[in-house]
Amino acid sequence: MEPDEDLDPHTDDLPLRANTNHILVRHYVLDLTVHFDRQVISGSVVLFLEPCSGSGTTAEDDAGAGAGTIEAGVSRGAFVCRSRGVDEAEDGTKGLGETPTRKENKFGARERDAPESQALPGSGSAQTAAETENIQSSHSWEITSDGDFTLSLDCCDLDVTKVEEVDVTPASATSGLQPEVASEWSGVSSVNPQAAFIQSLISMPSSRWRQKQQLFSLCSRALGAQDGGLLHFRRDRWSLQVRKKGVPSPQEFPRALRICYETRPAGGSVRWTKDQDDRVCVYTAGSPINNRALFPCQEPPVAMSTWQATVRAPSECVVLTSGEEPAVPIEDGDTRSLIWHCYVTMPMPASTFTLAVGHWRQVAAENPPALERDETDCGEAAKLCAGPGEWAPADLMSGLGSSISEVVKGPPLKTGSGHQTARSDSASRGSSLEDEGLFSVTDYSGMADDGISCSHGDYPCRFTEQSARSQRVIPHRVFGPVGLLQKAQVGVLKLLPRCLAAAHTVLGVHPFPRLDVLIVPAGFSSLGMASPHIIFLSQSVLCAGSLGSGENGLSLCGSRICHEIAHSWFGLVIGARDWTEEWISEGFATYLEDIIWAQAQQLSLQKTAEQSDLKALLRWRRLSDELKNSEEALQILRPNMENTGRASESGSSTVKHALNPDKTFMQVHYLKGYFLLRFLASQVGEKQFIDFFRVFVKKYHGQLILSQDFLRMLLITFPDIERKGLTLSAVYADWLDRPGIPKWLYERSAVWSQTRLVEEVKAEVVKWILLSQSHQGKGRKRKRTEPKVNYKEVTSEQLVMLLELLLEEEELSGATLRALQRTYNLQNQDAEVKHRWCELVVRHAYTRAYGDVETFLVHHQAMGVYLYGELMVQEDPEQQALARRCLSLVREEIDQSARRVVEKMVL
Repeated sequence: MEPDEDLDPHTDDLPLRANTNHILVRHYVLDLTVHFDRQVISGSVVLFLEPCSGSGTTAEDDAGAGAGTIEAGVSRGAFVCRSRGVDEAEDGTKGLGETPTRKENKFGARERDAPESQALPGSGSAQTAAETENIQSSHSWEITSDGDFTLSLDCCDLDVTKVEEVDVTPASATSGLQPEVASEWSGVSSVNPQAAFIQSLISMPSSRWRQKQQLFSLCSRALGAQDGGLLHFRRDRWSLQVRKKGVPSPQEFPRALRICYETRPAGGSVRWTKDQDDRVCVYTAGSPINNRALFPCQEPPVAMSTWQATVRAPSECVVLTSGEEPAVPIEDGDTRSLIWHCYVTMPMPASTFTLAVGHWRQVAAENPPALERDETDCGEAAKLCAGPGEWAPADLMSGLGSSISEVVKGPPLKTGSGHQTARSDSASRGSSLEDEGLFSVTDYSGMADDGISCSHGDYPCRFTEQSARSQRVIPHRVFGPVGLLQKAQVGVLKLLPRCLAAAHTVLGVHPFPRLDVLIVPAGFSSLGMASPHIIFLSQSVLCAGSLGSGENGLSLCGSRICHEIAHSWFGLVIGARDWTEEWISEGFATYLEDIIWAQAQQLSLQKTAEQSDLKALLRWRRLSDELKNSEEALQILRPNMENTGRASESGSSTVKHALNPDKTFMQVHYLKGYFLLRFLASQVGEKQFIDFFRVFVKKYHGQLILSQDFLRMLLITFPDIERKGLTLSAVYADWLDRPGIPKWLYERSAVWSQTRLVEEVKAEVVKWILLSQSHQGKGRKRKRTEPKVNYKEVTSEQLVMLLELLLEEEELSGATLRALQRTYNLQNQDAEVKHRWCELVVRHAYTRAYGDVETFLVHHQAMGVYLYGELMVQEDPEQQALARRCLSLVREEIDQSARRVVEKMVL
């Protein structure tokens, strides 16, 4: 059975080759070693497989969550998988023909570290003995037949040395697990005890999650099967294909297999670079190709799985992952490395595995602010444990349509109660953050059972835990390079508890039990990236200049933190079933970012509305400009339209435009999705809309959704809007399935442009235009008398708007620009303000501030991509030289996709 050969994607479409309708990976066990000297990660991954019950079966009813990283609970000493040291050398030519000895297996079945010369055919390197072995292995593929079942995994830029069946017989003999459970499953033959055992293991209830993890670990260390254990494999550009000769169906295919491999330095899933202290580091980059260049996996979102990982790294490094609890390292024998263990128990897509290894340091907690005076120290700096708060019960149905109880009810589900994430002996952190302001949002933290059952499969779920409901601030830590620790302390660590408490007020139970935040290197491709339990933040969001700039100076940092925290609900615990529907993640997070940040600032209703409208106008201007300068095909929120969510018979598919370099820097899914949600809120009322969000989360947490799932539930909940003409087909037609801007948005933008905060900005712009006009015509040698003007103090968002409006002026004098810089202290503003300032500098060739442009392009690389284009388009030799110089300074650290775009503009 060949994988679908008709998948011939366009150059900008990403193929998903995994045949998930035939067989599913239910659990991964990763055993990885980080080699900074060669910029590779070596090791193995053990896959535990479950065949689908019938051809064409999909995984919609999978137990698991969205398109993010994962939730779980790691017990520090529950199991320790020791193995050979990082630097232990072995003969790289032994790989395919031998299996580890029993003694080796006792300490783990990790594959030896392959030499650099060991590459697969087509990798571009000279042919070696190891490569010849791979060619022979490829030749052995030919002895299989098309009648043999083929397991297809998503894979690229990996050098695979061996694929073998794992003999789990010893583990099954010592487990005490009863095989009767598996025998009841129709796909398990009673004559295959190994398959029955693995099915029993996969089917273990969540109340036994710890034993389940231990058994997976035990099985992963088992030897390869003695007779015919080596499997035949072939790797092409996008996939790894595995067969066992004579096995015609997924039901008869091995249930546990080990893949030994090594990443490549230029592989797209991880970034090898240096941090701001010039120390080496590596991290998963959130690449369009996801994790397929880190380990062979099933990438379609429907392929839900759990995982556990062992990561070996130099002893001076810190390893951060998306595992459920902070990993505590152990020494690796006589080597200079440490071993870090992590795992998760909440099934999610493999793309959500997140890893960062570097010389990070944890940000120390300063004295608790007044708003957090109930904080309890749990023994680790900046690790904060929150327990039950004192909150009055609230009516979950408040403000919602009468039919809501019919919408949210689902089949009852048993979930394990042994997976505790809040500590009963710790005091409530942030309980003094009163819920004033925002839409009078109802707080659900002290609720009794509301009668809404989980609709997902069986895993330890926080939504069922009473202690989690009252945990307003989950334990959190902040890491970064030494040189940025002070800024991270004043900004990120100061804001985190407030933002977490605000998110809890707005959305309810935190889906994940803890959070790490890492300040990533300057070459990071965006302002932030969220995974369960860990957020990557760009240095661009840190407060600039003076650390005493007050609340206004923290606006960019606070709103970005709120955006990434919002992904815990939309993007992670609820994810898009079709990756082309990015708006389900990014549009929701952008919409919720404003609401959570306003709650964190404790703004009044009026100030919340004013701030929201100003941000809406700024986003409208950005979206309008983007749509004028982009392909129409990239402007559609649901590019697959009526085929959204569909796959081939095997489960393989493509992600439309995922590899298009222009799409990487577009924000249409953020902005157009955000405006769709604002439109829907205007139809039902903002408070009712937020109440509906919470009920939607109750129903769909732990699941994957399509746009229609959200929209249909909204229409059922608020039937009046459908009677007024707002139908599912109307939303598709106006918002999701076509490019351009809907009529409502044009009309609403005119309203936003006349609000109080915007009118204040317009008045200030007039002052600056008049000042510039007063300079025109004056001689150079004549002493200028600057008119005395009182400029109004503005917020950072107002300042962005002011600079954008000044960008529309054909001419501004140098003296005006100098006064502008001095008046607003622009060198100490946030990166959004600096970006607009740099655009003004380039537009008006203000040479005295070219140093500001260079500083911006070096330190805010993700935000400066199109600034290179502005430098080049002016055809000013000095500006073009500046662009080339900046590119030469950042060429080695800038994100690869960004570098390609910039090089196209500059070179």
